[in-house]
Amino acid sequence: MSDKFIWEPNDELVEQSNVNAFMKKIGVDNVTDLYKKSVENIEWFWSEVEKELGIHWFEPYSDVLDVSKGIPWATWFVGGKTNIAYNCLDRHALGEKKNKIAVIWEGEDGSIRKASYEDIYQQSVSIALFLKEQGVGKGDAVGVFMPMVPEIVSVIMAIARIGAVFVPIFSGYGSGAVATRLQDSGAKVMFTADGFLRRGKVVNMKEVADEAADQSPSIKKIVVFPRLGIDVPWNDGRDVRWDDVLSYKGDCPAEALDSEHMFMIIYTSGTTGRPKGAVHVHAGFNVKIAQEVYHNFDLKDNDILFWFTDMGWIMGPWEVVGAMTVGGTIFTYEGVPDYPHPGRLWEVIERHKITILGFSPTGVRAMMKYGTDHVKKYDLSSLRLLGSTGEPWNPEPYKWFFYNIGGGRCPIINISGGTEVGACFLAPLPIIPMKICSLGMPALGMDIDVFNEEGKPVRGEVGELVCKQPWPGMTRGLYKAPERYIETYWSRWENVWVHGDWASVDEDGYWFLHGRSDDTIKVAGKRIGPAEVESALVNHPAVQESAAIGVPDEVKGERIVCFVILKPGYDPDDSLKNELKNTAAEILGKTMVPSEIYWVKDLPRTRNAKILRRVIRKVFLGEDAGDLSSLENPAALQEIKKIKKGS
Repeated sequence: MSDKFIWEPNDELVEQSNVNAFMKKIGVDNVTDLYKKSVENIEWFWSEVEKELGIHWFEPYSDVLDVSKGIPWATWFVGGKTNIAYNCLDRHALGEKKNKIAVIWEGEDGSIRKASYEDIYQQSVSIALFLKEQGVGKGDAVGVFMPMVPEIVSVIMAIARIGAVFVPIFSGYGSGAVATRLQDSGAKVMFTADGFLRRGKVVNMKEVADEAADQSPSIKKIVVFPRLGIDVPWNDGRDVRWDDVLSYKGDCPAEALDSEHMFMIIYTSGTTGRPKGAVHVHAGFNVKIAQEVYHNFDLKDNDILFWFTDMGWIMGPWEVVGAMTVGGTIFTYEGVPDYPHPGRLWEVIERHKITILGFSPTGVRAMMKYGTDHVKKYDLSSLRLLGSTGEPWNPEPYKWFFYNIGGGRCPIINISGGTEVGACFLAPLPIIPMKICSLGMPALGMDIDVFNEEGKPVRGEVGELVCKQPWPGMTRGLYKAPERYIETYWSRWENVWVHGDWASVDEDGYWFLHGRSDDTIKVAGKRIGPAEVESALVNHPAVQESAAIGVPDEVKGERIVCFVILKPGYDPDDSLKNELKNTAAEILGKTMVPSEIYWVKDLPRTRNAKILRRVIRKVFLGEDAGDLSSLENPAALQEIKKIKKGS
């Protein structure tokens, strides 16, 4: 193996991979040529992809791509009629895969349930008939505020089946955040549950749903799934029991929908302003997501895909739509990875023989504090690929994940895209060698580049990550905010999507991310990403995790301030601070040494484990933190506020 790479594929893996079969079919010999052809003729490429995936068209499309309204408003598979529910569910449930397990679920209390494609199909038909009786039709929004139980998949497919619009809402939100999404989308019906378990405690959902619905006049009915079987407040005029919904029987074929018919409005949370509703459509989202799961994650018939996520984050719909389009099996989990004991996640992998695991870098860093004894208790040999997204990696956590969880056998398919992207900008194929922390290459069919401040492509230096051509999975604007969409993504350079990430490409053509461009710190005229500072600190054996921010400085423009979580057994004293500063100086140079280091017990983060650096900065500076609906751990923010008061 080359010293450049931490992992290289063997001949058997390459030969048996889905992407290799695709290359043979289209007459391409290697990955370099495959990517080149995929962006030189995007219409040809995406047409070949949808055929490879077996996408069903009730009516064929006349053109692959239409940019007559401008690149930002590109439409795909023009004139075609299709339906995500048919492609993900019906064609399997009504065919040879009807008895195949589609979803495996485990609750925090150890409950396990499985649902076949036919089970999901039958439930989705009943739910669809209920929705139609409530007057829900094409284009009407339906809020889904549920835990990750198998039934959530049935609900999604029912909504898509009738051409209504799926509005996923993170299961841990408070009533205000739920109401904002219901109000903005104008949802007529909301699906929820009585509650779920988190760290051994009941998280009440019905009460939150009621408060949100009271603020949302468009909501006419709330359907309640009995996850826990507990008593909840009941409104006979508005609330509907899950079993009553399943009592609806009859036929409800999937509607033949225009390729651009809205499938989903999924909201992102920013640090300022209202959440942005990214709009995704039936054909483009389906094709792009399924292509990634099939080619980048090499999903095969006997695989079980488990992405540790919630349906309110893009990786939830990604997992469902991607895996089920190709007839695969997904695994969903209710609780946290380290409860009731630090080895719970690894225990789950052994019990269900998970083959593909997706986990965030932040999640890995959090699990490292428990050491490897909790890992070694379990047989993780079923794993064959690891996945990650959400944040840039640091080398030590990357290697810990690769060696301790993947056993040095499994490539880390490190991907990056976004809610608005509807997929990935960067995504390595499992048949290329992997470098530590790298994202490998641009995703197929994605014309990705790195621009400097003048809008010129650069290599070997950090610049803005951009996309120069449209793609099928791109958001069709922000719901009810077209001007905001253009301003956010398309206003810097003409017909170029600017994503807000810092990226670089090394001498071997491998791609790396360096954090959000608006998180970048500029010290004495020199820019540095927070990930570089954090990686330097994590190199010290005492540091479990850190967050770096830039704050105003009269002399340097900005100075670096770091918040550090220590591993057990280390004393948070001034001598250790000096050690960390020396470590940073050795790696980054004296200019980039943190001016201040603060000890914290936790860092503010979202449920999908992204560290909220911009929020940390605003709170530390005493500014308005903005929208905090995605904040998982408010106590961590209070700790930052106390530091601010004491500084």
